[in-house]
Amino acid sequence: MSDEIKEPSVEPPAAAEGGADEAAAKEAKAKAAAEARAARAAAREAAKKAEAGQEGGADAPPKAPSPKQPVLEGFVGILKEALGEAAVLEAFINERDDHIPCVVLDPAFMKEAAPLLHDHSGLGMNYLRSLAGSDLETHLEVIYHLLRLADMQELCIKVKLDRDAPSVASVTGVWRGADWYEREVFDLLGVDFPGHPNLVRIMLPDDWEGHPLRKDYEPLDPEV
Repeated sequence: MSDEIKEPSVEPPAAAEGGADEAAAKEAKAKAAAEARAARAAAREAAKKAEAGQEGGADAPPKAPSPKQPVLEGFVGILKEALGEAAVLEAFINERDDHIPCVVLDPAFMKEAAPLLHDHSGLGMNYLRSLAGSDLETHLEVIYHLLRLADMQELCIKVKLDRDAPSVASVTGVWRGADWYEREVFDLLGVDFPGHPNLVRIMLPDDWEGHPLRKDYEPLDPEV
């Protein structure tokens, strides 16, 4: 008779446990990324406030208004009168970029705002110079650079979008040149433009996973 000693069998870990660990790790990573985004956004805001305080110290003379301030106020007045006070969230002059008037609109009003911006005699923004998107970590933005060709007056319109479900009405029916711009912002940032005639990817393959200009984008292939 043999006195062989049999080793106790070791069962492989359950697949479910591995899946749970992977899901937990992914959730923790997403939470850490969200916290990092919020911290960076807060740091940027604090830096802006500090810079503003340094530029206008206690003994500094009052800052002269921008020469474009009356233009901005006129644009804002037209928008509020036609769309309501709630449509305009913010208005300011971008002094670093040739004093361009800038208006931040509630995205819910963009469908009505676009034809108004184009057709109203006091606005007349009949040319879309560019349309771009940006991930500011706490939210996404779509930026419209408009131009009135008669006198080359510029206007910047911005909308702030929920990063989990970014969506704003397409303006292709007003400015045909928005077509490919909107497709690019959809492709790279995942912004939906309801009303676009053909909102499909324009740069990446149709089967590409995710939107690579988002700050939370994780490529499937780290070598790409």
